[in-house]
Order: sequence, then C-alpha cells, then structure tokens
Amino acid sequence: MNSIETNPAARTVASTQSEMTELILPNDTNVLGNLLGGRLMHFIDLTAAMAAYRHSRTYVVTAAMDHIDFIRPVRLGDLVNLKSSVNRAFSTSMEVGVKVWAEDTQTGEQSHVASAYLVFVAVDKNGNRVHVPQVIPETPDEKRHYADALLRREHREAEAARRKQEKQAHGAQKSEQA
Repeated sequence: MNSIETNPAARTVASTQSEMTELILPNDTNVLGNLLGGRLMHFIDLTAAMAAYRHSRTYVVTAAMDHIDFIRPVRLGDLVNLKSSVNRAFSTSMEVGVKVWAEDTQTGEQSHVASAYLVFVAVDKNGNRVHVPQVIPETPDEKRHYADALLRREHREAEAARRKQEKQAHGAQKSEQA
C-alpha cells in the first residue's frame, strides 16, 4: 500500500495534479446548447479544490477566482476535461491553475476552451488557517507558473489596497455630507 506523508515541508507540483471529466448534458446548457458559464466555473472550482486538497492534506476554502478566460463555447454532448495543479503555495494559501478542454465525442477533436486561476486557503475543522507545504516546481512550465503566481498575488494585494482606500474615501465623503 502506498502511503503519502501528510505533513512534508514541500511537495512537487506533479503530486498535486488533478483531473476531472464531465459529459455535458441538457441540464448543463443554455437555450443555444452551450455549457453555462456558471456550470463551467463550478467544475473549475471542484477540480482546483482537488489539487489544493492534495497539496495541503487539510480542508480548503475558495478565497478567489482570480482570473478566468472563456475561449470558446462548449457544446451539448461534449466531454469537458479539466486539469489542475498548485502553481505556488504561500503561508496558508495556494494558487491553483486550471486548464479546460472540450472533446467532441463524435470526432475525438479536442480544443482548449478555458483557463483559470484560483486561490484557496487551508483551514482546520474549526475554520482556522493552517500552514501549507511549499511547492517544488520541476519543469520549465512549472517554474514559469510558480514565478507568475507571485506576480498575480502582488497584483491582488495592490488591488485590495486600492479598493480599501476607495472605500475609506467614499465613507469619508458620506460623513462630510451628513
């Protein structure tokens, strides 16, 4: 039996990889026969959570869907193949990248239909944040994703600070008007 160390100091990106495949049925589509964007976002969140669980080996919660690109529609009857892995781990959070392909079940043709970045926070059973292992990128692609994840984090933090300042300025204006 293969056992996985539950609390290593670091894990490889490869050890976090997760995949999911879904058949697109009528209940998943809009009136044009295309997969609903919200349904695809749900699939992306689930697949990303699997990678975050594999990395942290604890409960995880979705903190942000940082970016998503819908590249082309997914049609009724297509298979949707989602692949995820942890790009980078910080203290208690992880960025997970997800890539999505649609497969025509009649021809076998596959096309890239969406990509997304999500942030998960590791928590214990009481909802308190817990530390996560670091990520070891091994391939050139993994190293690029690792570096890019830090840039996205810095952008998220700058945007959060900007929104906070904007909110404070708006609150000050309201109290001056009162």
